[in-house]
Amino acid sequence: MATLPHPLTYILNVCKSRSSHFRCLQRGSRGHMNIALRPALVWAALVLVVGAAPMVASAQMGPSGPPAVGVAPAALRPVAQKEQITGRVEAAERVEIVARVSGFLEQRLFTEGAEVKAGQLLYRLERGSYEAAVETAHAAIDQAKAQLENAGITLARSQKLLEGPAGMQSSVDTARANKLTAAGQLRAAEAQLRQAEINLDYTEIRSPIDGRIGRAVTKVGNLVGPTSGPLTTIVSQDPMYVVFPVATRRVMTLRSKLIKDGFAALKVRLRLPDGRLYDRDGEVTFIDINVAQDTDTILLRATIPNPPLGEQKDGQFPRELINGALVTVLLEDAEPVQVVAVPRQAVLSDQRGSYAYVIDAGNVARRRDLQLGPSTPEWASVEQGLSAGEQVVVEGVQRVRADTPVKPDPVSSGDAGAHQNPG
Repeated sequence: MATLPHPLTYILNVCKSRSSHFRCLQRGSRGHMNIALRPALVWAALVLVVGAAPMVASAQMGPSGPPAVGVAPAALRPVAQKEQITGRVEAAERVEIVARVSGFLEQRLFTEGAEVKAGQLLYRLERGSYEAAVETAHAAIDQAKAQLENAGITLARSQKLLEGPAGMQSSVDTARANKLTAAGQLRAAEAQLRQAEINLDYTEIRSPIDGRIGRAVTKVGNLVGPTSGPLTTIVSQDPMYVVFPVATRRVMTLRSKLIKDGFAALKVRLRLPDGRLYDRDGEVTFIDINVAQDTDTILLRATIPNPPLGEQKDGQFPRELINGALVTVLLEDAEPVQVVAVPRQAVLSDQRGSYAYVIDAGNVARRRDLQLGPSTPEWASVEQGLSAGEQVVVEGVQRVRADTPVKPDPVSSGDAGAHQNPG
C-alpha cells in the first residue's frame, strides 16, 4: 500500500498550486493585505485539512469483501401448468329461421328473447292458396283413379274379345299400355298431394331446437319467402362452447398427455367479463385440424355447462354464459407434473431474455440464460438452462455482477417462494 503524505505536506502542496493567486493578492495589497490575509490563510489551511481527512481515510481503506447473497437450490416441484387465453363463448347450436314458402306473415307467436322448445310454433303464414293446392291434388288423385279403373275395364274387355274371332292382339296391347299410363298418373297425383301438404305445413314455422330466440327481424304483414332472409335466430343454451387459440408449441407439449388420458388431461375454467370466476368446469372436446398461419395457433373448443340461475321470468331463464361473450379461459393440467422450479424472484430479464445467477463451486456468480415454462406467481418452471440441485441467487440479486465472487448464504425454500419478484 502506498504511503500517503503528511497532512501539512499536503497543505503546502495545495498552497503551492495556488501560489500565483496569493502573489496577485500580495502585489495588490503592498504588504497590508498580507497581514489581513494571514488569518484567512490559516482558516483555509484548517478547512483543507478537515476536507482531506475523509479522502485520506478512504484512500487508506482496503477493498471490501464479496457481497452476501441468499441462495436456494433449483428443485423438482409439482406444478400444474396453467395459462390464460382470451376465448369466446359460442352456442352449441345456432339456427336461422327462414320461411320455406312464400306468403304474407300473419302471426308471430313468440316473445322476443324468450326460450323456446323444439317444435314450438313461431310464425304462421297465410294458408289459403296452399289449402287450395291440397284440394286440387286430391281432385287429381280422384281423376287418376277413375282413369285407371276405366283402363282396367278396357283391358279386360279386349282380352275377352281375343278369345273369339273378333278380337285383336293390338287392341289388347293398347289397353294394357293405357292401364299402365293411368297407374303412373295416379302415382304422380299422389306425389303432388304430398308436396301440397308439405307446403301447407311450411306455412306454420316451428322451432327446430331448444334454445333462446332472438328479435323478430320481419314484422307481421310483410311478404316473406325463401329469399327474404332470416326471420329470427335461435341459439341453444346448455351446454355452451368456448373456443380459444393455443400456441402450436403448447399443443405439441400436450400431445403425450392427450394420448395417455384423452381430453380429461386438461381442465378448463372461465373468468367472466366482470372478473368473476365461473363456478362450472369445462372439458376440451375438439382440436382443430388446421394451424392458423398468421398466428401459429390451433383452435381448441371446450364444452361447459350453462344451467339456469333461477326461475323463469318473462319467458327467460337467466344464465351466466351468453353466446358471443368474450371470456378469459384458464387452461390447466388436470394433474400436476414434476418440473425444475426456482423461486420467482430469482429470475431476471433483459433484452437477451430471462436469466438467473448460478453459484459455481468457487462461489462465483455465473449468468445462466433460461427458457421458462408455464409458472405460478411463486415459482418459475425452467424448461432449459438449469438442473435440479444447482444453487441460484434469490436474495441480494441487485448486488451481483456476472463472473464475480459472492458470499452465499442458504435460505429455506419456503422463505424463498414466499417472496414475490419485485421486478
